[in-house]
Amino acid sequence: MRHASSTPAGPATRPLNWPLVAISFAVLAYAVMCWRWGGTIEDSQAYYDTARYLRGELAASELRAPFPYRLLVPAVASAMPGELRNGFALLNWLLVVAGACCMSAAVLRAGLDHKRAIAAGLLMIVSLPTFWYAPYLLVDPGSICARAAFVLAVLSGQPWLAALAGLVGSAIREENVLLLVWLVAMRQIPVLPGLAFLAAAGGWMVLVRWYLITGLPSYTWQPNFGTVLAALRDVRSLASIAGTAFLVVPLAIVGWRSAPPRLRPLASLLLLMALPQLYAALSVRVEGRLVWGLYPFLVPFAVCVGLARGGVPRPTPQSQPH
Repeated sequence: MRHASSTPAGPATRPLNWPLVAISFAVLAYAVMCWRWGGTIEDSQAYYDTARYLRGELAASELRAPFPYRLLVPAVASAMPGELRNGFALLNWLLVVAGACCMSAAVLRAGLDHKRAIAAGLLMIVSLPTFWYAPYLLVDPGSICARAAFVLAVLSGQPWLAALAGLVGSAIREENVLLLVWLVAMRQIPVLPGLAFLAAAGGWMVLVRWYLITGLPSYTWQPNFGTVLAALRDVRSLASIAGTAFLVVPLAIVGWRSAPPRLRPLASLLLLMALPQLYAALSVRVEGRLVWGLYPFLVPFAVCVGLARGGVPRPTPQSQPH
C-alpha cells in the first residue's frame, strides 16, 4: 500500500514575495479605483472641506459636524504636496493597498497558506466598495486599514502594536476606540496600560472637538426607524448593501465553521464592531459602507472556505492513500 505524501499540507515554508504582492495589489487597486478618482458626494465633500480648511482655503464656518472631528486622514491629505483632490485620492489608494497587505499577512499569521493569503488581499481590493467608495474623499479607507493592522497585530501576538493601531484608528473614526475596549476586555493587554490607551484616545477626541475644531453647530444622531424604512424603499441603498456583502459575507459564514482556533477571538471583535454600524444604520444611513467597515473581521473567515474542521486543508485526491 502506498502511503500519503509526507509533505505537509499546511502553509508553504517559502516566504511570500512581499514586494511583488504589494506592487500587484497597488496596480490592481488603481485599476479598480481610477474610474471614480477624487470624487466628492455627501459626507465625502465634508471631509474634503476639512482638508481645505486645514490648508487655509476655507473658513471654519463652512464645516459641517461631525465630519471635521475625524481629523487625521484629512490632516494627512492636506499636508501632501500638489492638488488637494488628487492627493486625498492618492492617500486613500495607498491605504487600500496597505489594508490589503495587512489582511494577507494576517491570514498567514493565522496559519493559512499563501493562496488564501493572496485571496484575502484580493477580497479587500476587488469589491464594490473599493470601486464605488474608496476613490471618493472619505476616511473609510484609513479606518479599514487601521482595523486590518489591528487584526494583523492580534494574530501576530503583538498586543501593543494592536493597541497602537487602535489608537490611530480612533483618531480616524471615533468608533474604533472599541478596538481598545476589546483589547482590555479580552485581557490582551493589562488593564492599567489599556486604560491609558483609552484615555489617550479620549483625550485626542476632546482636543479636536473643543480646541482644534471649535464653534461647529451641535448634532445628534438618534435611532429612527423611519430612516431604515426609507432605505428599504431606496433601490440604490439596497444595491449598495447587497453588492458589498455579496461575496465576503456568505464566504465568511461558510468559512466560520472551519476556521482555525487562532481566528476564533475575532468573532467577538466582529460582533463588537458591528454595534456602531447597526447604530449608524438606525440613525443616519443604510448603505454598503456599513458592511465594508467589517471587512477586516470578515475576510479572515471568508478565506477559510474549503478547510477541514480546525483549519486543516482538505486533502486532495492525489494526497489520499490508495
